[in-house]
Order: sequence, then C-alpha cells, then structure tokens
Amino acid sequence: MDMLELARQALQSAYAPYSHFPVAAVVRGGSGRLYAGCNVENAAYPLGCCAETAAIAAMVMGGETRIIEVAVLGQGGQLITPCGGCRQRLREFAAPDTPVHLCGPEGIRRTVTLGELLPLAFGPEQLP
Repeated sequence: MDMLELARQALQSAYAPYSHFPVAAVVRGGSGRLYAGCNVENAAYPLGCCAETAAIAAMVMGGETRIIEVAVLGQGGQLITPCGGCRQRLREFAAPDTPVHLCGPEGIRRTVTLGELLPLAFGPEQLP
C-alpha cells in the first residue's frame, strides 16, 4: 500500500465533530514502513490530537525514531499543511530535507521539505 492510500484510509477514522476538519497523516520510518494517524478532537479543545502526532506516536510504538517522508491529507480545496506544533514534532524525528507531501482527495498537491515548512528549526542537535 502506498502513502496516499493509507492516508485516505486513516482519514475515514478521523474524529472531528467540532471542527468538521478531518486530517490524516502518514510517516515513513527509516525502515520504509508506513505509520498512519488521524486527528482526534476533544470537547476541551486543547486536548485534541493532530494526525501528524498520532502517526509519529505509531512510529515510535513500532520501534522507529527516524522519519524519511511525510504525507498530510485533508479534504476540500485548500492546501493542508501541518500546524506549528506538528512541524516541531516532525523535526524531532526528521531532517530539514525530508519531503512533506501536502495532499488533497485527488492526490499530492505540492511537495515541500520540512526545512521549508520550519526554517531555522530547533532540533535535537542544538542540545548538548
């Protein structure tokens, strides 16, 4: 299964009763294995979970700590990008040159690097 198909499946599981804005994300670990996530909202808004965060958690649970590719999928006509917090979460496990595919229902709309999404990012290498 490819990233986009897995993201389409994950999108069907999104729990977005408040925003009505379902999002799915898939990360490819260093092994090549794919990990999917979807957003899960909560009536106490700050307690929700973004799709990228869920995909990263699945990857870590799978024993991996390196992301080599990302796909983010949303519905509608707007370009969907990871929020600021998820950009930083991705940076924890991915390099600035990691491709991030921004997708709509029809497929990839644009591919950027994580460095383009989060320039001058703070990463693990900044810590002693």
